[in-house]
Amino acid sequence: FLLKTHMQPERVLYVSSQNASTIFPVFANRLEYSKQEEKIVITLHNLQKNDSDMYVCAGVVKNSPLLSVNGSGTMMLIKEVEQTDCSNSSWGIYTLIIMVVLLFSALICCTLYRVN
Repeated sequence: FLLKTHMQPERVLYVSSQNASTIFPVFANRLEYSKQEEKIVITLHNLQKNDSDMYVCAGVVKNSPLLSVNGSGTMMLIKEVEQTDCSNSSWGIYTLIIMVVLLFSALICCTLYRVN
């Protein structure tokens, strides 16, 4: 099992010894995993703020309803990032460059006119 344990305890992924898997609804379409021998690599996509939690791997103890937790887990803290629209700011830079070039050209023209 991959479990969320603190903020909102719930199951995330179950992989059986026969490679049958269940991805629970909280990460449907947002989780990929691969299994090679005794190693499972889990990738979570499109993380959201409410995905912040402590994640632990746990195994089922044979002939028992208990879970055996491996290690101390991994704390994931997801913070929202403000997305900026870069297209508007780039027009400002282009406009500024064009104005500088035009003013520089006007300065050169005025200087050449006075020299003659």
